[in-house]
Amino acid sequence: MSFSPATSTDSDISTGVSSDSLPSADTNGGVGLSDPATASQRRAMLDLINRLRNTGVQRDIDLPMIAVIGNQSAGKSSLIESISGITLPRSQGTCTRCPTECKLTQADTPWTCVVKLHFITDERGSPIKATNITFGDPISNKAHVEERIRRAQRAILNPNTDYKKFLEGHQVTSGRDETSFSRNYVSLEISGRELADLSFVDLPGLIASVGRAGDANDIDLVKNLVTSYIEKPSCLILLTVACETDFENQGAHHLAKQYDRKGKRTVGVLTKPDRIPQGEEESWIRLIRNEVEPLDNNWYCVKQPSSHDITLGINWADARNLEKRFFAAKKPWSGLDSHLHRFLGTARLTERLSAILAELIARRLPEIQDELQTIILQADSELGELPPAPPSDPVIEIYRVLNGFTKELSELLKGTPDENGLVQTIRSHSETFKREVYSTAPNFVPWEKKESHRRLKLPPAKFLSNEENVDTENEDSSEDDEDDDELGLIPPVTLRGNAIYIDEVMQRAQNGRTRELPDYYPFVVQAEYISKIVEKWGEPAVELFEVVNIVIRELLGKMVEDHFAHLGKGGAKQAVLMIVYDHLDEAADRAKEKIKWLLQVEGAPATLNTHYYADYRDKFLAYYRGCRDINYDTMSSIRKLAAGRHTMETVNRALSSLKELGISAKVDDLARLLPSDPLEVALGMMASVRGYFQVAYKRFVDMVPLAIDYEMVRGLERGLDEALLEGLQVTGEAAHERCAAMLQEPAAIASKRQELSKKLERLRAARTELKRLSV
Repeated sequence: MSFSPATSTDSDISTGVSSDSLPSADTNGGVGLSDPATASQRRAMLDLINRLRNTGVQRDIDLPMIAVIGNQSAGKSSLIESISGITLPRSQGTCTRCPTECKLTQADTPWTCVVKLHFITDERGSPIKATNITFGDPISNKAHVEERIRRAQRAILNPNTDYKKFLEGHQVTSGRDETSFSRNYVSLEISGRELADLSFVDLPGLIASVGRAGDANDIDLVKNLVTSYIEKPSCLILLTVACETDFENQGAHHLAKQYDRKGKRTVGVLTKPDRIPQGEEESWIRLIRNEVEPLDNNWYCVKQPSSHDITLGINWADARNLEKRFFAAKKPWSGLDSHLHRFLGTARLTERLSAILAELIARRLPEIQDELQTIILQADSELGELPPAPPSDPVIEIYRVLNGFTKELSELLKGTPDENGLVQTIRSHSETFKREVYSTAPNFVPWEKKESHRRLKLPPAKFLSNEENVDTENEDSSEDDEDDDELGLIPPVTLRGNAIYIDEVMQRAQNGRTRELPDYYPFVVQAEYISKIVEKWGEPAVELFEVVNIVIRELLGKMVEDHFAHLGKGGAKQAVLMIVYDHLDEAADRAKEKIKWLLQVEGAPATLNTHYYADYRDKFLAYYRGCRDINYDTMSSIRKLAAGRHTMETVNRALSSLKELGISAKVDDLARLLPSDPLEVALGMMASVRGYFQVAYKRFVDMVPLAIDYEMVRGLERGLDEALLEGLQVTGEAAHERCAAMLQEPAAIASKRQELSKKLERLRAARTELKRLSV
């Protein structure tokens, strides 16, 4: 079926059916009988809307409908009885406590009524999956309808009680119900030869006050229930007004006007015209003429049987004939202009309502199709934005997530070719650690302290140029560092220790002698220097340990968030986080013990790398000798000769001569040939300690990062699988329950998922119904 674009506005309701297309007062035949083609099309439209309402989609889309409203005792029930041909339950106080939907179908078959219960909310008013229950067998005797409706209403008001108890019970008592009023509704599917094709909803009558035993909250409950229907733009308001009560005092009129200010979608119905106080007829006639409170679809007037007539057992057909005679004979109605007679009587009202509703449905269908598709896409999108639904097998899901977590962690711990990878990040901190340890090298100065004002800085040790960029603390060091920074170079390592002058070393050596020979000095002097140096290594080693611990902890926190945050209510994430943090703490403790052990080992100076130690000792001895005042000028001259273009040949010849004698040497090595120094002992100790430092520090800056890597980085992976399985308790008989508990999603998300799923279910059911329409 194809539809032309249309916009469902209030004016569509008022102008959708012109007065020329309505049946005139002289229409022959029963109510609802007109052109067969028009009747068939109208019936198809009404059937479609009824099927759509059965899906519950009216919660999401504004479906065309007629809502019958009025004040309590405004004759609303009598009007519905006259339209449908049935008798509604009556009792003292409020009769209707839930909506009653009447679906009338003109059919060439005997009169039949099927009663159904429609549950769209729970007892708290929260949406549920639409459930439609046929309440008993079809009824063919109109006398049985009233009792069936009464029982159906009690079943609606008691949703937690098996409906069969109300259907099969011998009588329905008026005990306290679970709810006072309900949005769930009773539907009456009535078919017969004398009926019009029409659907409408009878809403509870508006309450002005409650008795002593009543509940004041019911006033607002009913008003809110009525408002929820008539506030929708596609709702045609059938407003019943009793002529026996002052018009301005009838709240239903004011409520209808509040939501339909211009009267474009309201049809007014005057009831009880036989009870108009004498002399006030003209004020009501002016409504029929549409002179006051005008409505686009006009005001109608109907006359229902009196209580006396009902007591005498008047039937439906006789009641309609009695109504016709009343308007034909009773003034002022009989004296109305002929064109106003079409606004008098139930038959004409019913035919007009049927035509308006069918045309409104036809105009609204294209919009319903578009809105339906839009809302389905929106609901699908919202559902897709929710975390994944809990799986059917929680154990498999937990194992899958754990495996994904440990696999990614294993790859990161082993190292990935990523600039910001874990190993790369730790390496940068290890380089800092290495420089910090090197900065603890003893700052030996080969001249006496009293000469420090003349000699501020040692010349560079060229044999260290391929290792560390070293600088001693002096007044110019900060400027040099700034220059290096501007050039993008790594600034030199500044030795943190105070300068140790040669005379101080000599004095300490003298103080350390006990019963040794005059030319012998004890090793304890060197050992004390070395011990104090090693003591300084603890701080940078601990700093490296702590920063690596923080880096790994942050990595674990992010990974746990990525892999487990979407699971359940967050309990799984917290549990895994505590387990991996505890496991990290154990690995950290092992690493810390290793660092402590390494510091203890370095506290006793020793090395088997004698060649490496001897080489550095000799180089430092020559370096310190060359810096002594008594040799400084000689060595400076030699260096200048070696650097000059025309004089370097002199130095080269000296080196060549030494080589012929079997002595291989460089320019700085010539310092070894200088005459003996009175502080030679101190020079030897300085060279010995400094040479050993080169051996020990390189050993230490290798072993500490290796220990941290082995125990805390790569070591984190060892035993982690077992710790997770044991900590989460995902093995054993109760594994399924524990995994299910971990995956249980938050109540808000579960509620949202359920709400969207039910919404999509009814939307898709409605789309299926739309596809069935064929006009």
